[in-house]
Amino acid sequence: MGSEALIVFFLAGVVLVAGANFISNLISHKSDNPQKREPYESGMPTIGPTWVQFKVGFYLFAILFLIFDVEIAFLVPWAVVYQEVGTVALVEIIIFLSILGLGLAYAWKKGALKWK
Repeated sequence: MGSEALIVFFLAGVVLVAGANFISNLISHKSDNPQKREPYESGMPTIGPTWVQFKVGFYLFAILFLIFDVEIAFLVPWAVVYQEVGTVALVEIIIFLSILGLGLAYAWKKGALKWK
């Protein structure tokens, strides 16, 4: 039951997503109003070009935030079961936090946290 089940699940996923998109396109309301194709920014008319390239620093900062935010998602369950697991869990979380600390030090050294 190994690869056959995987293929069935993959095909079922593709069929369900494609079917949902097809049905959505069939029953959705369509508007040909040219105003629908204009860029929208807080209800105000845009000033200047709308396709502005952002600095890569914004994306780096956001990715770093997500990485350290996900870290908390791993720390909370660990803290809940810490007494039951014992010393092994302590060693593993120290290794985990050390790797993340090294990543933070690397990002800091490369200047990814500078806001210029």
